[in-house]
Amino acid sequence: MAFDIANFAPMGNVSKRLSGQGTATLKGAPTMWCYASNDVIATLIAAGYFNDVANMVAVGDLIYCVIDTDGTLALSFLPVLSNAAGVVDVGDGLVVPVTDTT
Repeated sequence: MAFDIANFAPMGNVSKRLSGQGTATLKGAPTMWCYASNDVIATLIAAGYFNDVANMVAVGDLIYCVIDTDGTLALSFLPVLSNAAGVVDVGDGLVVPVTDTT
C-alpha cells in the first residue's frame, strides 16, 4: 500500500520544532511523529515511503509506527536518516516487543 497522510501526526509536546544551534544537518530539537499502517515494516523502511511528508520531517526525527497487517500489533521506532530533494529515508528501526504474559 501507499503512505497515508491521514495516519501521520506529530506526537505530544514535542510537536513543535525548535530552532537553534546544530550541525549542517541537525538544527534544534528533533520531532517525534506517529504513524499507523497496515503495511509490513519492509515497505515502511524502503527509501521514499515517507516522501509525502518530506516538508515536515527532518534528519534526526523519530517516527513511532503502529503496524497491524493481520490483526497482530507490531510497534517500531524509525529514525529519519536523510531527507534530500524530497526523498526521505528512514533507518531499519527499533522493534518494540509486544507481549502480554498475563
